[in-house]
Amino acid sequence: MQRTLLRSKLHRVRVTHSERDYEGSIAIDGELLDAADIREYERVEVYNVNNGQRFSTYAIRAEANSGIVAVMGAAAHKAYPGDVVIVCAYAEINEKELAGFEPCLVYVDDNNRVQATRSFIPVEVA
Repeated sequence: MQRTLLRSKLHRVRVTHSERDYEGSIAIDGELLDAADIREYERVEVYNVNNGQRFSTYAIRAEANSGIVAVMGAAAHKAYPGDVVIVCAYAEINEKELAGFEPCLVYVDDNNRVQATRSFIPVEVA
């Protein structure tokens, strides 16, 4: 059996640009892509914290250490500069791979600079 699991996450990155007149994608600072192990042209899911919009697209590499997170093409109607988004990549994992599986979770500051990485999401406490 295969299971679809969260492989990588860029948590609460801030959109810096929104360009409708582009063929589509999300351009992400190369440093962030590397930190999250997201490859150029890899499918990603984007969740907009500000307005609840969700969409799929593919990642392209922006200049490293630029802080750029640019939503382009039709998706530019779903995220605007200043919006906070979560960018996720998923993987199909077979039962044998589950035991050693750990996601790559990247947390950033307000300027889209890496602040921390983890392989787990803390448990919510009441």
